[in-house]
Amino acid sequence: MKPNLRKLMPGLLFAFFLSLSGITGPLQSYAAPLDQLNKQVHGTDQELKVIPGGQTIGVKVKSAGVLVVGHHLIEVSEQSKLSPGENSGLVPGDLMVSIDGVKLDEVSKVAKLVERAGKAGDTLSIVYKRGGKEHTAKLTPAYDRNDKVWRLGLYIRDSAAGVGTLTFYAPEQGVYGALGHVITDMNTGTPIVVGSGHIVQSTVTSISKSQDGDPGEKRAVFLKESQVLGNVQSNTDFGIFGKMTRNPEHSLYKQPIPVAMSNEVKEGPAQILTVVDGQQVERFDVEIIHVAHQQTPATKGLVLRITDPRLIEKTGGIVQGMSGSPIVQDGRLIGAVTHVFVNDPKSGYGCFIEWMLKDSGVAEQIEGSPYNLKAV
Repeated sequence: MKPNLRKLMPGLLFAFFLSLSGITGPLQSYAAPLDQLNKQVHGTDQELKVIPGGQTIGVKVKSAGVLVVGHHLIEVSEQSKLSPGENSGLVPGDLMVSIDGVKLDEVSKVAKLVERAGKAGDTLSIVYKRGGKEHTAKLTPAYDRNDKVWRLGLYIRDSAAGVGTLTFYAPEQGVYGALGHVITDMNTGTPIVVGSGHIVQSTVTSISKSQDGDPGEKRAVFLKESQVLGNVQSNTDFGIFGKMTRNPEHSLYKQPIPVAMSNEVKEGPAQILTVVDGQQVERFDVEIIHVAHQQTPATKGLVLRITDPRLIEKTGGIVQGMSGSPIVQDGRLIGAVTHVFVNDPKSGYGCFIEWMLKDSGVAEQIEGSPYNLKAV
């Protein structure tokens, strides 16, 4: 589901878009059964424990390159318009990683390289990634007679900002997991390849309630942006992950609690932890109405329904920005909210916590071939 986009960084941006119906991949995940994780982390059969989150967080990331999100035509004369980028074969979703050997880590570099090549009449060599493979495109910048600048005929972005929910903090390993779902560029549907990023405190200012056919959203703003909670190191099918040095404020738990394997999750009552006002994390009742039997990682592990009248009154059900809200059953963390059913916003999907824990790096990779995942 889609984190709320109320706080945006200056300049050209990615928008977060976590599809309500699922993201197509492939993205690799190295998750493995949790009973094996417990033995890896502790060397014994001791239960793996983490601190459930529920806090609303602001997320800022820069991509590992510059993303092509569209084409535009440049008026080079009264009779002619063209897009050198489109003519070169570049398409939305391509990630430009270098131009003439210069690594791209921000949009401003592109403008400078394009202007220099345009004035010199040179052809640019652009290395880009598509489907995980590197390719090279050749193109010559065109002069925009209206704006009097050299252009590629491409719309590009290099960074993203949005609001989501923290799922867990693992103090022993110093890592966190959030969102429970891959983040992608809103225009292209392309998963964001993270170059760098961080998470900060955020506060919910209001709620737009969900209605049938129209999922609502949390409206939130970033707080204390100079006080970084953690960094962002990866973005997988199961969320964003990175390092964190302390349990964030407003946690309902001061000590870690056990986590449950997917085969220990059962249909019946549970609770989710989330924020609907300010920064206060609250517990709300839900019902687990279906549990999938998963031997390998998959994003839609369980179906839940909101039963708490307080949450229904406040939000109408599951709203955008609630992605990553931890799910607790019988005193154990079992998963995170990930999707809302558009035509029934009181219901949605969740993923199992074991897959998030593995992708977070809480446990080392289990020997064997990695799973090649495709969310459906």
